[in-house]
Order: sequence, then structure tokens, then C-alpha cells
Amino acid sequence: MKRAVLFDLDGVLVDSRHAQLATLAGFATSVLGRRVTVADLPTEAATTPREHVLAELGYAGVISEDGWDAATATATLSTEVFPFVADTLSALRAADVGTGIVTLRSRERVNWLLPPGILDLIDVVVCYEDAAPKPAPDGLLLALDKLGVVPGDAVFVGDMESDMHAARAASVTSIGSGWGFSDPSALTRAGAALVLPRADDLAGTLLSLAGTGRRGR
Repeated sequence: MKRAVLFDLDGVLVDSRHAQLATLAGFATSVLGRRVTVADLPTEAATTPREHVLAELGYAGVISEDGWDAATATATLSTEVFPFVADTLSALRAADVGTGIVTLRSRERVNWLLPPGILDLIDVVVCYEDAAPKPAPDGLLLALDKLGVVPGDAVFVGDMESDMHAARAASVTSIGSGWGFSDPSALTRAGAALVLPRADDLAGTLLSLAGTGRRGR
């Protein structure tokens, strides 16, 4: 029986909160023609759609993807994967558990965030351009199809309510990442089968869950 663990990217594998905020601040500085710092951003900017954040700052125009890419590329230079990621992915591979990322990031931006050594440990990457974005289940189902794994033999680790909704819609066991962008209680309310407050022994927990044959909720 083939098993799989799927991951969201930002806030789950990559500590990108500051980079997301810095991207918003940098882009806003460019389009508004005045200095905008991370401290100037509205509350919850990291988990609010960028259009809403920019509108609150006074910009309601079209978001230039070239300009956004420039701000993102600069902001992500100091972003790193969480310390547990390499060991977790290596343990999953050693146990013959398939791995995948399902993210709202474009493929180009994924390559900015993840070093080659980490990408080499991921079997499948499904990006914004590949499938309808979460909370739709399409990205998760596409990743599992590529891995040859049925939804009931997979878990998805995410840190947003949309991640939990997508997992439930795909009949994949939903695991909340309490170290990510959302409060653990919000993930529980969104229907997470389990919320992990920390990443302590994440590999052992995921191997246990993936090996139980537990059906998605």
C-alpha cells in the first residue's frame, strides 16, 4: 500500500512570515511612492489577501506580477526552511512514503524559497498554475494522482483554514501545523483531524499517521 504525506509550503516547511510581510511592504513602497515598512502593515497582513492589504494602504490598482516578483525575490533572500524539514523528509523517503507540496506559490517562487537539497527530497510539487487553488481539493488530488496514492492513504499538513478545507474536500487526513501562520484553535475549528502545536518528532508522528490507514476526515 503506497502512502503519502503532502505539505503546504509557507509556514509549514518554510519560515516565510517575515518575507511575506517584507514583500508587501516593498511592493507598497514602490507603487505608492512613499516608504512603507513592515510595521506600517495592517494587522493580520500575513494571512490577508494581498489585494486587501494594499487597498488598506491606499493602493487599489492592478498588481504588476513583475513588480511583485522583484519584491518577492528580494524579500526571500533571507528565508530558510525550518530546522526539522530535512530530517523529516529524509525519514519519509527512507520509509518509502511519497511526499508532495501543494502551494499557492508559482513554481518560479517555489524555487526561490527552497534550496536544491530540499527539493530533491520532494517527489511532487503542485503550484498555483497547476490546479485550482485551495480551498479547492484539486491540487491535493493532482499530487496524489501523480504519486499513485489514494486519498485515504494520505495526510496533508497545512497551517491555514483553507488547507484544512481542501484536505477535507479531498478526503485526506488534515493535520494542522501549529507553528505556522494561523492560531491552532482556528485550524481545529476548520476541521483539522489533528493539530500539532510544535514540530517535535514530526517525522515519527507523520509516519505513524501515514501507516495507520486512517481515513481522511
